[in-house]
Amino acid sequence: MTSPDPQALRPRLPSPLQEIDDEPFSRRGIRLLLKRDDLIHPALPGNKWRKLAPNLRAAAEAGDRALLTFGGAYSNHLRATAAAGRLLGFATIGVVRGDELAGAPLNPSLARCAADGMRLHFIDRAGYRRKADPEFLAALHDRFGAFRVIPEGGSNSLAAQGCTELGRELRGAADTVAVACGTGGTLAGLAAGLAPGQRAIGVPVLKGGRPHFLHETVTGLQRAAFGGPRGDWRLAEDFHFGGYARRTPELDAFADAFEERHGLPVERVYVAKLLFALTALAGEGAFAPGTAVAAVITGTP
Repeated sequence: MTSPDPQALRPRLPSPLQEIDDEPFSRRGIRLLLKRDDLIHPALPGNKWRKLAPNLRAAAEAGDRALLTFGGAYSNHLRATAAAGRLLGFATIGVVRGDELAGAPLNPSLARCAADGMRLHFIDRAGYRRKADPEFLAALHDRFGAFRVIPEGGSNSLAAQGCTELGRELRGAADTVAVACGTGGTLAGLAAGLAPGQRAIGVPVLKGGRPHFLHETVTGLQRAAFGGPRGDWRLAEDFHFGGYARRTPELDAFADAFEERHGLPVERVYVAKLLFALTALAGEGAFAPGTAVAAVITGTP
């Protein structure tokens, strides 16, 4: 492994906090703040930097030369891991859900991974569900050699600990802080870092399988990272629009209108669903007049 460039992953922290005047909120007396975590690092925006940084430090300290991780065809986590590998000299391997993608033209997300040097390994969905099985991982070691595993979405106890700083940066800034959720690591750390009296809302972007699965996942991450539950948090589970990377004309129209009103790009896998959820919750009276709500902007289009 080449020597890491100490400047390569230098972040812009704390990330900017931007207040915008958005009519669905302002007419109800609610302040809307955008926590611009998308501006932390050009190659590793938002929660990807916060979750990967402690894992990358651990890998470097252990002398690991390769990283293997998992994701879907449009995974921002795969893109961030590939970019980190390029910047720091790690070999990277991405195990991609969907064997039908093998041999097909790469979408822009996977093409970016490949351009950053990531080896892409496509497997069927049944195999992908076994990604934590020792036998499955042993077969990957036989194929690729030694590597450090970083979980899907980068969510583990180190990632949750890394995301506590996000909560600390928002102490005193908002009554409610909301973030889009894939694997739950950002929400686990965010809630732990907020001050007493603040609450966190997670907006899952995946269609739920087993009931309460993500709630159990976040609770488990907090237990592993902090020894038990931390913070006041809940999930708003009705805004996945059919599943991961799924979109509808309604969601696209909402995102287009938000972009037009504020001149800000809205990433469609995570951020659009987060902002739609907050707008809907405001319309339902979920936030009292005078409330400040912060939306964590975790990605770029």
